This record gives sequence, structure tokens and C-alpha cells, in this order.
Amino acid sequence: MADTVFDQFFAAARASPNLPFLCYPASDDRGYLPGGREYSYGQSLATVDRLAGKYESAGYGPGHRVAMLFGNRPDHFWHLLALNKIGASAVPLNPAYLKHELQYGIEFAECALAVAAGSRLEDLREVCTDMELPVPLVDVDTSPEALPPPCRPPGASPDQLGDREALIIYTSGTTGRPKGCMISNTSCLAAGESYGTAGGLINFEIGKDRLYIPLPTFHMNVSVYTLNTMTRLRNCIVLQDRFRASAWWSDIVSTGATCVHYMGIIPPLLVKSETSEYETRHKVKFGQGAGVDPVVREAFETRFGFPLIEAWGMTETSRAIQNCREPRDAAGRAFGRVRPPLEIRIVDDDDNTLPPGTPGELLVRCQGPDPRHGFFSGYLKQPEETERTWRGGWFHTGDIIRQRQDGMLYFVDRKKNIIRRSGENIAAAEVEETLIENPNVKSVAVLAIPDEFHDEEIMACIVLMPNAEATEQTAISICERARERLISYKLPGWIGFVDEIPVTSTQKVQKGSIFPEGVDPREDPRTVDTRHLKRKKD
Repeated sequence: MADTVFDQFFAAARASPNLPFLCYPASDDRGYLPGGREYSYGQSLATVDRLAGKYESAGYGPGHRVAMLFGNRPDHFWHLLALNKIGASAVPLNPAYLKHELQYGIEFAECALAVAAGSRLEDLREVCTDMELPVPLVDVDTSPEALPPPCRPPGASPDQLGDREALIIYTSGTTGRPKGCMISNTSCLAAGESYGTAGGLINFEIGKDRLYIPLPTFHMNVSVYTLNTMTRLRNCIVLQDRFRASAWWSDIVSTGATCVHYMGIIPPLLVKSETSEYETRHKVKFGQGAGVDPVVREAFETRFGFPLIEAWGMTETSRAIQNCREPRDAAGRAFGRVRPPLEIRIVDDDDNTLPPGTPGELLVRCQGPDPRHGFFSGYLKQPEETERTWRGGWFHTGDIIRQRQDGMLYFVDRKKNIIRRSGENIAAAEVEETLIENPNVKSVAVLAIPDEFHDEEIMACIVLMPNAEATEQTAISICERARERLISYKLPGWIGFVDEIPVTSTQKVQKGSIFPEGVDPREDPRTVDTRHLKRKKD
């Protein structure tokens, strides 16, 4: 039994060195490996061992954190595994981060080094140099013989290998500041075990499956969930840097993919796409993701011939709940039945258990003496927030769920002030704080509205200053100014000009009362569609 992420990878590489570990389909518009490339477990182990030696020689070890900015390059996996081998922790950064976000991600985690490659290298160099404590930066494309020493001493690190931190994964908090989720080796391995043994329609075979995934590596999905499932089973990760509808089926056929991961935006775009000569030649057994409309799912499965498995999970829980066993409910947002070692409760605002059929907040924990086993280790530098979410010995997810009498779970709503767009968690508070700085904005409330492609979209309800006019040009100027502080996907997709934002007697905003019940705010004559602005590059 492996104790660490590296141990599990090492066992796979020793047992099957010639099996493929990473596969990149050819892509002319990708900035790396345009002709495609495949790396075996044995080749990758040699690279990981070499990198681990360089880290150790430079003085890195348990308690050190290293920021990584690689996008979806293979370097991401090799450096993550090398750091894990020596007991250090990886801090993956989003390549779309603005400079102040890059700085926050590095400084908050107290990283001792940054390693990077690609188009954001110079931005990162500027950020690392301008910090109060400058952080050394290594461009891995230059392949330096020796790494610079750590700029700070190591922090505390548990003696137990399983308890050691493997990664810091940043996830949006309700206040706008990203929360750093500390993910241990045990949590990583629990994620791989949970997915690899799900069964039913998720029918992995050791050494035979190839999982196609066009999602970013800085997400929990790739760096924890996928990586540790594939190494557990000695299977292959087929990675593309982003989703391209035109290349989806040709990539899958050319790489021999047998399963896929997707975001909610992908299935509807594929359903609407023109017929491809490749779509009937694939070997895909199943796809897994979240946020697909039941009507779209049915059309997809009918046309392409494999099931889309709705799943629920969080960075904090590591394990997922999947709707992978028949009969699946085709009518609603069903995401499966809980299975050991997870157990759940559905509760009201006072944490009282609700009867089946009544929507309430989903609470989860691990069976046995340690309810936190396999979950995240906590929020970095936020012990009070960690304990708040774990009150009563249950992790409070912030998701409103309904459970049918037979155990089937259905997603209803989100209790937290978080918008879920194409797999990204966006804090409404962060968008509100940015928009209110605009001199034309008197007050603002940001809420989630349904979206056909992205699951949810951001709508900003804005009360203008008396001298500002409620026009399309005003809406555009508000978005363009916000772009200075927000990544494109965090910009409002809709701006609705309103006369007031209702509040309670204690001045708490009542977002549900801004528009009359049953009214689609997108159809209000003073609502402006700004979704086209989100397509601009940062």
C-alpha cells in the first residue's frame, strides 16, 4: 500500500515501465509539443528522479512549498511528483491569473521557489522580483543544471508520510480571497481509490484505459483526482490544453481514449456541432463531469453512444459521488447515491436532519473513528474557517441537495455566495467589490443565473449614480474597467440596471427579491448582454 503520491506512481512505473503515462495529441496552435508526444511510465520516472535530485541538492525538502506555472505541460506532473518524492509541496497557479493574483498565490503559501514555462514567464518574473521577499524563479525550458536555494526555511511537516502536504489547491472563497486547500498524500490516494473503484458504468481496467481530459492542471480534477486514479491503475492521461469542439473527436480517436472528462459547456457544444467522420470511430466507454442539462445528456448519449456520468465533488472532500449505476434518473440533476466510506446528512439551517424529499444542506464525512480521513487537511492560515465548516463533526458543503427515498441525490441550489461557471468557482463578493469601485456604480449585487453552456453565468444588478445613463455603452465601460482586476471568466455576462437593491432591516441584501418571482432577469428591457466581452483574452 502506497503512503505517498510518488510511491503510487513509482509502483506503477516499476511494474509497467513501458505503459503510457502521459499522452498529448498533435495540435498546431498549442505552444508546446505541436506534433504530439507520448511519455511512458519509465521515461517519466527517470525525469522525476532527475528533478528530485536537483531539488534535494539545492536544499529543498519536507516543509517547503514550490509554486508551479506550467499550464498543461508535462512538466506540471513531473515537478509535482519530484516535489512529492522529497516531501515538499506543490502550489499550482492558474495561468490566467492577473499579476496581483500570482503574487497572492505565491506569498500566501510562503513559497520558497517558483518554477514555470510558457507565455506568463516574464509576468511571473516581475512578480517574484517585486515581492517584499523576492522569490527565485526558474524557467524550466532553460534546463539549469542547479536550482537556486530556497528563499525561506521550511515550515513544519508531519513525520507520517500520509499526513504530509502534497499540494495547495486554491479555490474561491465567499469573501473573494482564494482559500488555499491543503491536500495531503492520504487525501490524494483516497481520491484515486474512490474513482478507481466506483464500478458500475465507471469500468476502468488496469493498464488498458486512456482518459482524455481538456481541463486545466491547476484544478483538483487533474492534479489529484485524475492523476492518482490513473497511477493507481497504471493507465494513461491524455491531456489537451483546452477544449476545441473541432478537434474533440479526432483527438479522441487518434489517441485511443477510452473515457473522457468534461465541463458542463462541452456536451451541448458537441451536440450542436456538425457531424464528424470521427464521432462513430471512438472507443469511449463513459464520460464524467457535472452540470449537464438532462435534455442535452439524452441527446448526447443517443448521438454518440456512451453515458455521461453526473458527479458531485469538492476540493475539500477529495472523493466524489457519481451517478454511475443504473437506473439513472434522466429527468433531474441527479448525481448518484452515496457509497462507503462516505456518509451524508441533509440538514436545515440549524443542522437538524431533514426527511427524504426535503431540500437542505449536504453534510459529508468519512465513516469510522476519524470523520476527516481522506478529506483536505484544512484551509491554509484559516483554522477558524476550517473548524466552522467541520462543526458537529460533519463537513458543511454549502450545497442544497434533495434526497429521494431510494437514496438518489439531486442538486438543487448553492447555499454559499458562489457562482459555478464552467467548472470555475467564482465568489460573488469579489465581483461586487470590483464593480463598486467604478465611479458610475452606486450599489451592486451579483447573482447566478442559468446558462445553457456554462451551467451558471454571472449577472450584476447595478444601481447607477444619478449622472450615469443605463445604456449598453455604460455596461460595456463597466466591464472593461473591471477587466483591470478580474480574469475574463469573472466578468459579468449580464448587467441589469435596477432602481434599487432590496435589503432587510439589518441591511442584508435580498438578492432573491431584486426581480419578481418567475421573471427571467435576462429579458428585462434594462438588462445588457455582455457575454461577448468575456471572450477577450486577459
